[in-house]
Amino acid sequence: MNRMLWFWLLAGWTGFLILPWYQQEYGFWTLEWLTDGYPFYADYAPAILQATLYDRGWLLPLAIFLILPLALLRVARQDRNYARILILSGMGGLVYLLVQGFAIGISGWGFGFLESLFGPLDVRQYGLGYGALFCAASFLVLLCTGLAAAGAMRGDVFVTSAIGVVVALVAVFVFFPVSRILVGGFVDYDGALSGAAFARNFFNNGVWGVGCLSGGYCGVAWNTAILAILTATSTTLLGLTFALVVTRTAFRWKKSLRVLTVLPIITPPFVIGLALILLFGRSGAATQFFSDLLGVEAGRWLYGLPGIWLAQTLSFTPISFLVLIGVVEGVSPSMEEASQTLRANRWQTFTQVSLPLMRPGLANAFLLSFIESMADFGNPMVLGGNYDVLSTEIFFAIVGAQNDQGRAAVLAVVLLFFTLSAFAAQRFWLGRKSYATVSGKADNGAHVGLNRGLKIVCYATVIPWAIFTVVIYAMIFYGGFVRRFGFDNSLTLANYRDAFGVAIGDHGIVWSGAAWDSLWTTISISAIAAPLTAIVGLTTAYLLVRQNFRGKNAFEFGTMLSFAIPGTVIGVSYILAFNVPPLELTGTGVILVICFIFRNMPVGVRGGIAAMSQLDRSLDEASLTLGANSFTTFRRVILPLLRPAIVAALVYSFVRAITSVSAVIFLVSADHNMATSYIIGLVENGRYGVAIAYCSVLIVVMLAAIVSVQLAVGKRRLRREDRINDTDTDTGANGGETSPILREKRS
Repeated sequence: MNRMLWFWLLAGWTGFLILPWYQQEYGFWTLEWLTDGYPFYADYAPAILQATLYDRGWLLPLAIFLILPLALLRVARQDRNYARILILSGMGGLVYLLVQGFAIGISGWGFGFLESLFGPLDVRQYGLGYGALFCAASFLVLLCTGLAAAGAMRGDVFVTSAIGVVVALVAVFVFFPVSRILVGGFVDYDGALSGAAFARNFFNNGVWGVGCLSGGYCGVAWNTAILAILTATSTTLLGLTFALVVTRTAFRWKKSLRVLTVLPIITPPFVIGLALILLFGRSGAATQFFSDLLGVEAGRWLYGLPGIWLAQTLSFTPISFLVLIGVVEGVSPSMEEASQTLRANRWQTFTQVSLPLMRPGLANAFLLSFIESMADFGNPMVLGGNYDVLSTEIFFAIVGAQNDQGRAAVLAVVLLFFTLSAFAAQRFWLGRKSYATVSGKADNGAHVGLNRGLKIVCYATVIPWAIFTVVIYAMIFYGGFVRRFGFDNSLTLANYRDAFGVAIGDHGIVWSGAAWDSLWTTISISAIAAPLTAIVGLTTAYLLVRQNFRGKNAFEFGTMLSFAIPGTVIGVSYILAFNVPPLELTGTGVILVICFIFRNMPVGVRGGIAAMSQLDRSLDEASLTLGANSFTTFRRVILPLLRPAIVAALVYSFVRAITSVSAVIFLVSADHNMATSYIIGLVENGRYGVAIAYCSVLIVVMLAAIVSVQLAVGKRRLRREDRINDTDTDTGANGGETSPILREKRS
């Protein structure tokens, strides 16, 4: 056996013989068990002692599956038994671990038929801990290595292991919790499974009604679909416009424009809605100004479809921009120059050469915005009025007076139907065409600029939108410095002092502000979740673009599932799935990290797919031909060319972890309170000034994080002039100044 296989087998034995098998009372990361009766205290004992000393003999068979691989000491890798033993050990261990975990819980037998078959069970079993985690990881690697030895994925252990890990993670943290709540759609009032219960909620007129065609009430499903299509279209067009201005024009304020494009994404969504109300509400500043100027009565146009659409366009345009910026930059200048050599003008070159090569980015940006609009909760909650959408209906079905989880589950199925339809439409539009433009050859051309007409259109769109964004954020920051907006507009620092006050005590600095605890918790959890999200997302994108395997389409849809479901449903499903053994995670920081990883992973997946579609496969083949394995090729060849996608995944996952509302509201606890949950509490108590002050601090924190990520990751260098410019700048070609790009790369 190779060293890596020995390492994972040793990890399995460590989990079985040494580490506590069950979860610790004071959290996953606590080490108190080392000084509190370990290993002979029942709560901290490893599996071997749990089985022999504490009457949990059902754990002993796990040792059999750890002993089996030791037989490989006398078996050659080419022997067919080598793969068979590894597959039997890995698959058998995983299946038995899951079966015993679900069969026995905190109340004894987990299923009634087991109690009637074997009699009552006096011994309980709690949530799985360190030991079980190590054993599960060991069994999974043994299984994947065995499949590779049997010829799967041409014997590539890295590829089979990557597929196995991603499939296992998606199955446990996406399909399992979602299945728990979807089953509720078939549960009748008496708790029995019934198809009639599903049909009653699914075919309800409030879901599919088409009265809006005649001026009446429209079903919540059509409301959501119309809103999602409008939002996806507007955000994709705006994102493309911003990307073109930044990459294809000599616009003077490009850096400021980049900052403005990401500002909405680093703001809690209900704050943008609140700023819009302060501007365009019935008593808003802009509304009152135009009402007095034109002598007309102030209206309520903001509440409903126009207001939600405007707020979502503000919120989700940065997603499209972050996806499209790398795609627009990746279009090969040599193709554009070839088009002009053949006497095509700039407009023809853009529409017939550049734009078709951007189709993967456009399709992915549209899909992400479509799904984001459907899953959005904050904006419809603040600005919805009488315009009902699926996310708010699901929320009220769960936490409202009706408490109808069956209806919430059925509405989630409707939402998944729309998401699957958008996914299928995207695949049909892209087809099987190749969009590769980045090859192993150096490309020393320059991008063709925009023609005059298109440039005017882009400027006429970008500049007013940028000014509008500045006004929105000026309202947000100004609101933090007034006592009571609209009533007492006198300036004060009391809001910031209440939230983030600092004092000097007898023992040093005292963080006296009430918001410090939630801020540190939010930053730490988001900082942990962001790189993990990028790793899982980009690895998944690599598997989808570069590898072919059975079930690939289902695998891709599974990675998008958590993104397609409203956060309210994700939060409730996590409570149902992880509040009882075998995985007890509620009330811990781990469940928040896991939720953020799989809620935001699709952004890394779609961004990685869009960027990787432009990388020619000859790059991989050249690396493999020179003796590198798949892991080295992925790490040293592909990842450096995916820097825009890496930045997008890191930035988006970090800021979304900080600004997430709908899922977090169900998963926070007294020990792990997140910023958005704390802000909602301030709003409910009428402390709007403190809430806005907190939001402004979050915006500054996330801006600093975005700049840090961009400096740390650096810029992708695809063409010769990138290196020439670096050399010229470094040797004083620009008057001795070091360019910002070079400083970015060095950092």
